[in-house]
Amino acid sequence: MGELNFFLGLQVKQSPKGTFICQQKYTRELLKRFDMEASKVIDTPIATATQLDMDETGPPVNQTMYRGIIGSLLYLTVSRPNIVFSVGLCARFQSNPKESHLKAAKRILRYLKGTQDMVLYYPSSDNFNLIKYVDTDYTGYLVDRKSTFGMDHFLGSCLITWGTRKQNLVALSTAKAESVATASCCAQFLWIKQQLENFGVKNLVLIPHVSSSVQSLIHVLKRTSGEQGQNPEVTEGSAIVTTDSVVAVVPIEEENVVTVFVVSADGILLEIISQKNEV
Repeated sequence: MGELNFFLGLQVKQSPKGTFICQQKYTRELLKRFDMEASKVIDTPIATATQLDMDETGPPVNQTMYRGIIGSLLYLTVSRPNIVFSVGLCARFQSNPKESHLKAAKRILRYLKGTQDMVLYYPSSDNFNLIKYVDTDYTGYLVDRKSTFGMDHFLGSCLITWGTRKQNLVALSTAKAESVATASCCAQFLWIKQQLENFGVKNLVLIPHVSSSVQSLIHVLKRTSGEQGQNPEVTEGSAIVTTDSVVAVVPIEEENVVTVFVVSADGILLEIISQKNEV
């Protein structure tokens, strides 16, 4: 059948040094479809000060066109993790889009015009460090004041998963919002680890990066659980999934420390327990 070069809008180029994946042709067609070929380029997909809301008094725009833009951009996130957050934010207003929402969506198209040559590069390597990053936009969604978190997972230097998600609860502190995000990310972290082991990848090194506020909360709970005589029996790298909760067990950046994140089925963090293993 030959070497894979094109698949469902994805362009693939393989070489002995690695693999390149992009959607350059799709991006050009997208800009042409929505008459953005002559638009001015811009450096970022969304301004740092942008906070979209329902904009009840704003002028409405064509729903079909707006949904077409959002649907096309969502497919483009398959190879463009740098627009996931901004596209996800604009996608929340498809039921009643206003001019402010369309302006934000077109800004993403302007950004894409200047970054058409960006690709995902997967170098040939035997590095099997599994690394996760997670961050939270605390109460950034003005409609219901819920937080949005984003996460990325790397296998060595290769980005393998990415995404953003609005949390199901209104966090009353940054520590709460980041703890929920970290717990959800850890659950996926361990699922990826299990899948890789099923494919025969052994000796994985887990490197979770958690925020300073989460680490502070973990140490507080660790001290509290120690005072109360709690001694949970956990195994590093394990995960327990039930109908009610997900228990994710991961090491943090401290020697012989295992942290347990207990997450409810709807993504709410129920408990964090940290335990120092005896050597």
